[in-house]
Amino acid sequence: MLGTINEAGLTPEQVEFFNENGFLVIPSYLSSEEIQSLLATTNNLLENFDLASHPMTRFTTGDDGEAEDDEKAKHVGDDYFLSSGDKIHFFFEPDAVAPPDANTQDKTPRLLKPKHLAINKIGHALHSKSPPFEKVTISKRNAAIAQSLGFKDPKCLQSMLICKQPSIGGPVPAHRDSEFLYTSPPSAVGYWVALQDATPGNASLGMWKGSHKGRKGGHIRRRFVRAEGGGTTFITNDGPSLPLGKDEEASGKEEDEDFEVLNVKAGDLVLIHGNVLHKSEKNTSDKSRYAYTFHVIEGAEGWNYDERNWLQPPAEGFSRLNVALEGQ
Repeated sequence: MLGTINEAGLTPEQVEFFNENGFLVIPSYLSSEEIQSLLATTNNLLENFDLASHPMTRFTTGDDGEAEDDEKAKHVGDDYFLSSGDKIHFFFEPDAVAPPDANTQDKTPRLLKPKHLAINKIGHALHSKSPPFEKVTISKRNAAIAQSLGFKDPKCLQSMLICKQPSIGGPVPAHRDSEFLYTSPPSAVGYWVALQDATPGNASLGMWKGSHKGRKGGHIRRRFVRAEGGGTTFITNDGPSLPLGKDEEASGKEEDEDFEVLNVKAGDLVLIHGNVLHKSEKNTSDKSRYAYTFHVIEGAEGWNYDERNWLQPPAEGFSRLNVALEGQ
């Protein structure tokens, strides 16, 4: 955890820490006013989305085997998920949805919690469809961070509010973000902002330090893509597996002793390298753990966003972070 930031971007020490470890925690990134604005917006969204027209899509990572054999269970591969890249959609916790009652004619899945306590996440275009989230995303500060990390034309995508509801907030298995938002060569960086404390015991982030490096198994060896015939699947990556200019030596070692559970307070920002291995546990506490996250990829010539990725750009393209800096 190294200092704060401003519109000048990261310090050399912060860049060095990020490059060495694959993540960086920046305290007090959001002000208390910004936190309250995003929390109020989130609560308003949760209270007011239309349940009657919702397809009852549950969110799973596609990585844990859930719902694979349940034809009636809507999950990560359905149209509601695949069409969410330029919309605000709501995804339920698997543990908050029960199958239809076999004793009735109603074939609709049943919620086990009030709807505002049943949502896993809201996504995936908060940065372009919600003014309060857009304000803290498409900003000079975030563009300067991206420039500090070497981005030429950073583009924003996959913004979402992760709820981690009390007692049922599901775990996220170990993964690398560039598996889901692949560019050739890999370029993704996650901006993960705690809106509530994310501490050990409350489903905080866990990082394998240095696991983004080739010599520590940091290659992107698989991809999460749209499957032929519909839905999603994982495939073997046949393209570049490390960011441009990074160490190509590979040991095949995916995990090592350098695992750290982060202690992140409300308002802190965690920058996450797209090749670093990380996860979060189930929320077993009696408190929610809201976090806002979005990703940045390189949009400059020489980096190609793959047309097989689950999330595809809207007609106008992904949002450019540098618009916040242009015309100064």
